[in-house]
Amino acid sequence: MAANTITRAQLSEAVYQEVGLSRNESADLLELVLNEISDALARGESVKISSFGSFAVRSKGQRIGRNPKTGEEVPILPRRVLVFRPSQLLRSRINNGHADSVEP
Repeated sequence: MAANTITRAQLSEAVYQEVGLSRNESADLLELVLNEISDALARGESVKISSFGSFAVRSKGQRIGRNPKTGEEVPILPRRVLVFRPSQLLRSRINNGHADSVEP
């Protein structure tokens, strides 16, 4: 399985192709959307994108972990983590191999 990564530039180009804004306007629009999502998550809000999935921030408490090499117990400090839950539609598309554009 090839590890392909979609970049901001590719997303911006897709907006340019589909919406018809200029390349600069497409890049600005993408940045605005990503910044809004980031800001909402930083405030502790959930972000749901219909037919795609939802992002949320979850708080994890302190716990004891182990160094796998030495077996030494190490405290893992409390932290906030980002979680993503795909929508049923996205899960279905992934599991059934349906992608609108697949590059070899």
